[in-house]
Amino acid sequence: MPASRRTKAGIPVLAAISVLLLAPLSAPAAQAAPAGHPGVSVRDECSTPSINRLQKWLASGEGTTVPPTGSLLVPEGDGYAAKVVFQNNEWHVAVVWLGNQFDAQADLSHSTGFWLTYSADDDFYVQLRPASHWSGGDKWLTRIPSTGGQLVRTFFPFDPASWTWLPELGQPQYSFASALTEARGLVFVGKTPNNLDFRELLIDGYQPPCL
Repeated sequence: MPASRRTKAGIPVLAAISVLLLAPLSAPAAQAAPAGHPGVSVRDECSTPSINRLQKWLASGEGTTVPPTGSLLVPEGDGYAAKVVFQNNEWHVAVVWLGNQFDAQADLSHSTGFWLTYSADDDFYVQLRPASHWSGGDKWLTRIPSTGGQLVRTFFPFDPASWTWLPELGQPQYSFASALTEARGLVFVGKTPNNLDFRELLIDGYQPPCL
């Protein structure tokens, strides 16, 4: 059944944000959005299951996960949530295709970052994977903090100072700035058991095309 959800841009915050903001959903600061960037609100979902018009939330089959493969989207209230369980102490991978198909890409070079409403039992990471360097673990990433199982809304900036890489996964052979220009997906990875529940992934200045 098609879902309809409205997300409102809230109070402007400082553009030069360089740290992760973590606050409960009820906190006024968590409802703020970057100023001066049109298109941060997504008013209408796609006709098939989606979260902020992102239709492809996928378990990749890498690591022991529930579900092991396929879509993570499940009905939640009047919309959808993306839910996945990471099991065992091993690397797990869950993928979001930004253009809703594998061979699509988005130019996020003018975006300030993205809002994520989620809950997690443990820390994990999100990788920004470009089309030209899709495969492998050697990607730019940022840590996503545990929420203790509580839903929170957090802004993650596309500030190069906030993104790094892990020696265990390898150093990217391309710049973070270049990855923003050809972003194919945001990929959630983690090495510990974790229960993940995503309710929002709203990218500043970018509206995914419904397929």
